[in-house]
Amino acid sequence: MMKAHMGRTDLTAKILDVCRRLNAKNMLASADGNVSARLADGSILITPTGMNKAWILEEDLAIVTLDNRIVEGKPSGERLMHLEIYRRCAEARAVVHAHPPTAIAWTIARPELKELPCEAMSELILAVGRVPIVPYARPGTPEMGTNLAAYLLKHRVMILARHGGLSWGEDLDEAYSGMERLEHSAVILKNAAELGGITPLPAEEVRYLFSMREKFGNRTL
Repeated sequence: MMKAHMGRTDLTAKILDVCRRLNAKNMLASADGNVSARLADGSILITPTGMNKAWILEEDLAIVTLDNRIVEGKPSGERLMHLEIYRRCAEARAVVHAHPPTAIAWTIARPELKELPCEAMSELILAVGRVPIVPYARPGTPEMGTNLAAYLLKHRVMILARHGGLSWGEDLDEAYSGMERLEHSAVILKNAAELGGITPLPAEEVRYLFSMREKFGNRTL
């Protein structure tokens, strides 16, 4: 488990590792996505704009303040989304935004959905709870942050409609795990839909699983 207050050097290494893991799992392509972490002084260490995340180096990372003042480097153009999370969620110390293909595909094929059909999967309920689909916002605009406001305090993993996945956590391990859990669940649900249909668990079992989830707390498992 990653320490809550890692120094900049360790956080940098962790961010680079997360970026390469996301790329290896086909959740990033080229300059897609962004990863950030909160430094001890409250500023945000974040991946750069316009660079392939599989190839970025330590010196490429940027630093911004919570009020969006650039301290160092050329930060991601989608940083407003990250800053919104850090401002609203005191526990947030890391944010991962990637483009998991199957999770995104659900929002394109089924635009009426408000969330992934989590009631079909016990593991999804226990590990994450509900996974909402945040309404579409033009990339790089303030709406990317403001559209999140209604979801952030109740959810740590979500899908950005027609855009990507978003996961925040109390460390980078949790934030990365949320993205991995999101795409893995989306693939299972897609396979079930293609094999004949998604069937929910009995209502009583769903209630029990959510009660267990409450006992685990808010962390993504």
